[in-house]
Amino acid sequence: MKLSDKVFLIQQYFDEILPNASCELTYYSDYGFLISVMLSAQCTDKKVNKVTDALFEKYKTLEELNNASLADIENMIKSLGLYKNKAKNIKSITKDLLDKFNGVVPISKDDLMSLSGVGNKTSNVVRVELFKIPEFPVDTHVARVSKRLGLVKEDDDVLAIEGKLKKEFPKDRWILLHHQFIHFGRYFCKALAPKCNECKLSGFCNYIKNKSK
Repeated sequence: MKLSDKVFLIQQYFDEILPNASCELTYYSDYGFLISVMLSAQCTDKKVNKVTDALFEKYKTLEELNNASLADIENMIKSLGLYKNKAKNIKSITKDLLDKFNGVVPISKDDLMSLSGVGNKTSNVVRVELFKIPEFPVDTHVARVSKRLGLVKEDDDVLAIEGKLKKEFPKDRWILLHHQFIHFGRYFCKALAPKCNECKLSGFCNYIKNKSK
């Protein structure tokens, strides 16, 4: 099957089953969202939401969070993986936002990536969600689905995957598709026990092809 045909079928199917896919992180401020995305590395959104609900209830402003002790932040987020590093990142991010960006989350990718714990994916997610800038962030779900559906090579890294997805899908669809890929990977095309029997894309799925060998 031609790649262009796959792209068409994927968009059609995702629109059918996930027409309103959106971000599942809860947030009440721009800086809160930035911190939530940073915390979500190697963690589920559910776990992050539980932690950030308590964290931002206790520290209601950027200034209050900046003045919080590292030990207290560690204690509040210790249910998350890599919590010690993430607590340091929170302290560094809040300080930099106040000192360098007047307390405002920057829109520039370079500025975002200058913040502790903010890499390419996190900066892309922030730009998509807060500023509605077309990007195609690649997390584990997006990577897995892209490989299974033959959109990218098995050994492609996240930057290669991002570049190929941006090339194949129309720019005005990137934001929605990013969410659709994540939801599809999270609830249908799961790492373990994917729901292959329900999937209309199984005809060109590498997972099924390799499984039947």
